[in-house]
Amino acid sequence: HITPEKFYVEACDDGADDVLAIDRVSTEVTLTVKKDVPPSAVTRPVFGILGTIRLVAGTYLIVITKKKKVGEIFGHAIWKATDFDILSYKKTMLHLTDIQLQDNKVFLSMLNHVLSVDGFYFSTTYDLTHTLQRLANTSPEFQEMSLLER
Repeated sequence: HITPEKFYVEACDDGADDVLAIDRVSTEVTLTVKKDVPPSAVTRPVFGILGTIRLVAGTYLIVITKKKKVGEIFGHAIWKATDFDILSYKKTMLHLTDIQLQDNKVFLSMLNHVLSVDGFYFSTTYDLTHTLQRLANTSPEFQEMSLLER
């Protein structure tokens, strides 16, 4: 969900009430609940957050807008991110000079080119950041940690 003040990322899990709120001015990230999302927010589906990047115009949020299932590991779905949106935290570009606007446009073009290259894979239930051998040699405490905590 997008408002002029914040981005709200809502979990799609059944029964999940948590919403990630990203302040577009302070860039502060907090956890809130669905009822805090204003009804006026523009809503669009995303499948994940790739991250943020700071360019000439300011900070941008990169989200995954399309995915394709490419396989499974031990019953866990592995997805390939196939399309992205680059969302500006800033509401306007009026603070930039013509040269800065052009530089920002070039950087956005370079970023779009990198995102168009194959190779962005993810899983919401399996740790793709460690090899199977390394996962087999980890402690039970590590295995019990969420993917975010790892």
